Amino acid sequence: MSKPVQITDVVLRDGHQSLIATRLRTEDMLPICDKLDQVGFWSLEVWGGATFDACVRFLKEDPWERLRQLRAALPNTRLQMLLRGQNLLGYRHYADDVVEAFVAKSAENGIDVFRVFDAMNDVRNVETAIKAVKKSGKHAQGTLCYTTSPVHTVEAFVEQAKAMAAMGCDSIAIKDMAGLLTPYATGELIKALKAELDLPIFLHSHSTSGLAPLCQLKAIENGVDHIDTAISAFASGTSHPATESMVAALKGTEYDTGLDLELLNEIARHFWAVRKKYHQFESEFTREDVSVQINQVPGGMMSNLANQLKEQGALNRIDEVFAEIPKVRKDLGYPPLVTPTSQIVGTQAVMNVLAGARYKTITNEVKRYLMGHYGKAPAAVDDELRRKAVGSEDVIDVRPADLLPAELDKLRTDIGELAKSEEDVLTYAMFPDLGKTFLEQRAAGTLEPEVLLPIEQAGGQAAAVGGTPTEFVVDVHGESYQVEITGVGVKGKGKRHFYMTLDGVPQEVVFEALNEYQAEGASGRKQASQPGHVTTGMPGNIVEVLVAVGDEIKAGQPVLVTEAMKMEAEVQATIDGKVVAIHVAKGDRVTPGEVLVEIEG
Repeated sequence: MSKPVQITDVVLRDGHQSLIATRLRTEDMLPICDKLDQVGFWSLEVWGGATFDACVRFLKEDPWERLRQLRAALPNTRLQMLLRGQNLLGYRHYADDVVEAFVAKSAENGIDVFRVFDAMNDVRNVETAIKAVKKSGKHAQGTLCYTTSPVHTVEAFVEQAKAMAAMGCDSIAIKDMAGLLTPYATGELIKALKAELDLPIFLHSHSTSGLAPLCQLKAIENGVDHIDTAISAFASGTSHPATESMVAALKGTEYDTGLDLELLNEIARHFWAVRKKYHQFESEFTREDVSVQINQVPGGMMSNLANQLKEQGALNRIDEVFAEIPKVRKDLGYPPLVTPTSQIVGTQAVMNVLAGARYKTITNEVKRYLMGHYGKAPAAVDDELRRKAVGSEDVIDVRPADLLPAELDKLRTDIGELAKSEEDVLTYAMFPDLGKTFLEQRAAGTLEPEVLLPIEQAGGQAAAVGGTPTEFVVDVHGESYQVEITGVGVKGKGKRHFYMTLDGVPQEVVFEALNEYQAEGASGRKQASQPGHVTTGMPGNIVEVLVAVGDEIKAGQPVLVTEAMKMEAEVQATIDGKVVAIHVAKGDRVTPGEVLVEIEG
């Protein structure tokens, strides 16, 4: 009896998220939608994950309008999204009323299939979203975040799947975000799930280690119903197996997908041409690399860590960070590395390496994690770390969202007339500062997306730093580029690292240090040289200033909150004394070595 394998293509979401930092614009999707709609995919993944964030932050596109346009352009194909359970598309847990409203509006605007996951695999954190999907009459897909550890066994994954099936899920997906699956482990897991569940099973496996096509073949032989692939132009590496390759591999077998290779090839040609436009977002860290089987770091996390280290001239220490990540993960009870836990673990690992001491600085999100605010850790956390991070503060053991009061009415009030629809309110809910800025710029008609750099460009002279504006426009061969100098690093070996953004993309340039710039950087802040000079070890943004001039404070007392890699951390006082100067305010960009607060002992 033949059993055709169904395909979900992820080129419009996870393909470009994995390979070009989620930068694919709607204008490059719509022209090929007619052909995509003719293929006969079981579904197309088009929304969710980081696409919402990237639309608002970089592309200056309304993500809801993108969804509506894709819905109109793909009338015959199911549209699918990735939803982070109680986190939705943000990085915190939202109250149940926000989750319910977001799911309802996503369904109304065109989503048919909701792949719902929780970074901790805590099924309590997907319950509200699953109920909301079912209420909307859409397909609810419960998700197992695959990872390896002493506690992540086949039996544990089967029990999690059964719990989600009991919630009313229509299917179960295995989400192998890091490419940790191996072929025979895949076969064993699929076989166990099929034996215990009467639901369709989906396999989503990234090609980071190069093993995903083999994993898919073993999954198919053991009864998997659906696989995720990406059109070849956005396949392989940290993305997924190529759609055309898997269709060809199964052709003429009992698993034949029935999809048209010639049509798929036409679609691929479109995306190969499109990808050239986004060359500035290509990264060496998106290639296949079997070392993920050692360091457990997903591809998207690799590129984020590389950018963060590059910003501060520490890219040469990335191997130390990769070695530290499994240690931090063990300390935190082996969470799967997927948003937001990948950021939580990765940022803490970077801080441990750059500080030269483990947990000298502990991010606020690690503290929240250790207090149970992300859900139950898969295994026991390190007791000493918990004591150091949260002391005697209470650790919760209930579903985190049970402690959150309804917040939708307050969000509506806070954003006010800037929101022209309920969708706008939900945009603001996902990313309050970013969303508000987006809505303000839209109202003022000043939305400006990133400029895509031409492949060939001439060099130009940058303006000097001292005494000149830190934001300027450089014209090269008729193209305009927005340049912002965001800081100057500590001088070392006769060179100075300048941190800047070019059309929103972080850059680092190293110049021979000039004497007049050795005392102050582009921000005008001097370099730390006294015990009472408070600085930060990582470039980031000021989220909050916790002290005022004149305050008497103790060493170790928090004086600032900074944000880096989407994670917040407190910056502590270095000595006992009085605050005599504060050189930063909320929203300021800061870099390592700058004096942010001065304390006199």
